[in-house]
Amino acid sequence: MTPSELKYNVETKGTDSYFFTRSSMKFFGDTMKNYGCRDNGDTWELWRKRPVKHGLNNSTYFDKKTFARVFPLYS
Repeated sequence: MTPSELKYNVETKGTDSYFFTRSSMKFFGDTMKNYGCRDNGDTWELWRKRPVKHGLNNSTYFDKKTFARVFPLYS
């Protein structure tokens, strides 16, 4: 799965329509080239290759079946 394929699936499923919008990405100073995607068990991890505005470099997780955004619990 590439970041572009993940974007397409998220947008077509209608689960998180604001994550990949041009205005949201522009606000954070991000581009699609800055993303990588990796398999993380039951989820896809969308990670940033380089930090963006204000040092933001968090990963975002999407469910493999529904492509809904998932927020992991940290212990």
